Amino acid sequence: MAGQIFYRARTKTKEGSHTPRFRIAAVSGLNLKVYGEHFRKKELEQIAKATGADLIALERDKNAKNSK
Repeated sequence: MAGQIFYRARTKTKEGSHTPRFRIAAVSGLNLKVYGEHFRKKELEQIAKATGADLIALERDKNAKNSK
C-alpha cells in the first residue's frame, strides 16, 4: 500500500507571489519527517514520487469565515 501525503493551500498567499503556496497537513502510511513549512507544488510532487506516495489535496470550506 502506498502512503499518502495530505496537503492544503496556504490561506495567506498573494496572487502572483513567488512564495510557496502549500503546506503538508498530514502523512499516512509513510515514515516521513518534514522539516519545511511551505512547499511549491513541484516540490510536493517530487517528494511523492521519491517516496511512492499519493498526493491528496484537502479542500477548504467555502462557507467558513476567516478568523483574523
